[in-house]
Amino acid sequence: MHRLWMIFAQTVTVTVAVLFVVSTLKPEWTGERPALPSVTIQEAATPTNAAGARPVASYADAARAALPTVVHIFTSKEVKAQRHPFADDPLFRHFFGDRLDNRPQQRASGLGSGVIVSPEGYILTNNHVIEAADEIEVALNDGRKLPARIVGRDPESDLAVLQIKADGKLKAITFGRTEQLHVGDVVLAIGNPFGVGQTVTMGIVSALGRSHLGINTFEDFIQTDAAINPGNSGGALIDTAGTLVGINAAIYSRSGGSLGIGFAIPVSLARSVMEQIIQNGSVTRGWIGVEVQAITAELAESFGMVSSEGTLISGVMRGSPAERAGVKPGDVLLAVEGRKVNDPQAMLEAIAALAPGRKAGFELRRGKEKLDLKVEIGRRPALSRGD
Repeated sequence: MHRLWMIFAQTVTVTVAVLFVVSTLKPEWTGERPALPSVTIQEAATPTNAAGARPVASYADAARAALPTVVHIFTSKEVKAQRHPFADDPLFRHFFGDRLDNRPQQRASGLGSGVIVSPEGYILTNNHVIEAADEIEVALNDGRKLPARIVGRDPESDLAVLQIKADGKLKAITFGRTEQLHVGDVVLAIGNPFGVGQTVTMGIVSALGRSHLGINTFEDFIQTDAAINPGNSGGALIDTAGTLVGINAAIYSRSGGSLGIGFAIPVSLARSVMEQIIQNGSVTRGWIGVEVQAITAELAESFGMVSSEGTLISGVMRGSPAERAGVKPGDVLLAVEGRKVNDPQAMLEAIAALAPGRKAGFELRRGKEKLDLKVEIGRRPALSRGD
């Protein structure tokens, strides 16, 4: 009996040991599934509002409001084919005469963007987009293509106004306020880069009041890192509410593409120019007929100036308003109508803002003496790029 009990006990022990090993190493043999590792995750709640608002930051509403107001502009103009390389050679001209100058006409095309600013079909764009164009066609957001006429243009601010005639009223963009724009604000650039179609890019305002860039005569650019590429010119720079804060104008690039530095004309300047063009066909600015240059520390020392404040008048045109008022070369302009001018750009803008025909007060320094002169403002001569 004792022997049978020992055999039973050994059999049970071996069986239990085998089951333990099998369940540990090969649990699928016993029909059991291994326990899965536990993972704790955080899941966003499903939106419960009626509009189904997305919980992530989105500028879709701003883009949706502005996209229908941004158009594509296609231009074309006739140009002569490249001049024959031997056209100026006397021997070839002896045999061929003027036939070398009979170059065939070719059509060059260009593209850009524009912004519908009123339901009557007025479109704001860059002057360089449409200058010298023979034909201008505007493609609307809904696919319609319409011919456009030039209402007027202003090369010195690089702005132009077009007009199209469409059935029914057009959706126009809402103008924002430049004074409410700050460095760091999010902005969206809308246009037709490289002709691929309407595109929205996002960035921030990198700087305000950029000037002395040599792009335009009158410069007060908004700098942004929103991607602006060829074809974006004339398009809209909008804020997160979808209102217009600038007109895309230029990029800083060595490759032809965006390097994160783009420039837009602020809406305050664009609106002022646009209103004058629509009302008068051109922009009227003040002018007195002087040449100026910045006063550097070296220049002030060489001329024995008491300070480097103001702007040096290096030349005065004959018969100009400045000459008639008694302004002389070598004078230093300190202020115009109480507004201090510390560089040539500030002087240019201060005088341009004055209405022609009125007399304005000019504060000057001649040697060590300060003068106050009244100068009758003239009208700034028109400038046309490429003339």
